[in-house]
Amino acid sequence: MEDAEKTPIVYMPATPSRMFRVTQLLRETTKRVIGTKTTSRADLTLSCFSTVSNLQRLAGKVAVITGAASGIGKATAAEFIKNGAKVILADIQDDLARSVASELGPDAAYTRCDVADEAQVAAAVDLAVRLHGRLDVFHSNAGIPGRIPQDDALSVDLAGFDRVMAVNARPALAAIKHAARVMAPRRTGCVICTASGAGVVPMPALAMYSVSKATVIAVVRAMAEPLARHGLRVNAISPGATRTPMMLNEIPRLAVVSPGLSGELRRMVEEGASDAVKVLEPEDITRAAVYLASDEARYVNGHNIVVDAGYSVHKGAENSPAR
Repeated sequence: MEDAEKTPIVYMPATPSRMFRVTQLLRETTKRVIGTKTTSRADLTLSCFSTVSNLQRLAGKVAVITGAASGIGKATAAEFIKNGAKVILADIQDDLARSVASELGPDAAYTRCDVADEAQVAAAVDLAVRLHGRLDVFHSNAGIPGRIPQDDALSVDLAGFDRVMAVNARPALAAIKHAARVMAPRRTGCVICTASGAGVVPMPALAMYSVSKATVIAVVRAMAEPLARHGLRVNAISPGATRTPMMLNEIPRLAVVSPGLSGELRRMVEEGASDAVKVLEPEDITRAAVYLASDEARYVNGHNIVVDAGYSVHKGAENSPAR
């Protein structure tokens, strides 16, 4: 039997006009086969060439964000709402948080929540369910730096350490416990915990803070598999130096311990970067949070996403015994 004549394959660049025509033909074929209505040329072009960032990636989702009155929490709440979510702002700064909720509009509501009190964390979860019938995302974001300095091993303030752990680390477990309580029956949902670059590369002047944030990362990794049994996820975000009220407030306190470090931090905040460190804006962190909260990350579980422009890698290599 003779071989059939082979038709040469011609490869053509995938220009927008050709991509539009290919998609148009596919839509028309679909219409003939299953009766699907085709869209206008403008709509079709938009659907072909839009990026995910143009879509409402969290449409229909309900989130609780702690520490939402300022800094990363406030920016995350705004970005979540922009992407279609309804958000419960949980904080202890009543006037400021109410003002933020009013600024963000009808998709934001405020509740007072001291994250060191498990009952208040549970109440924030219950409020989300009461108002919106569900909870999809709990972002455990509130935190404190603790008293500075923290680098004297001979005079460790254990009471201060307990307070830092009560606000920074323990609430991660409370968030997981109570968010999972309402998410597990639906077998969908996620918890996001704000850790820190200091939890990856410890800072001696912030030793207790570093320990608390390293604990958050450990909690996330330890609880990922137990949550997965219920169809749930948990991940952490470790921001690098970020221009937030908390960071700005700590610069004068660091000056007492390390005038050089304080001066460098102030310069970084004012000018945006040093040779090895980039100072991030809260919005740089929110993009990671939106991703983790979205269905795009449905198989991302137990990870710590470090958003620090490579600082921790640089410092980790610098501190390596091999160097």
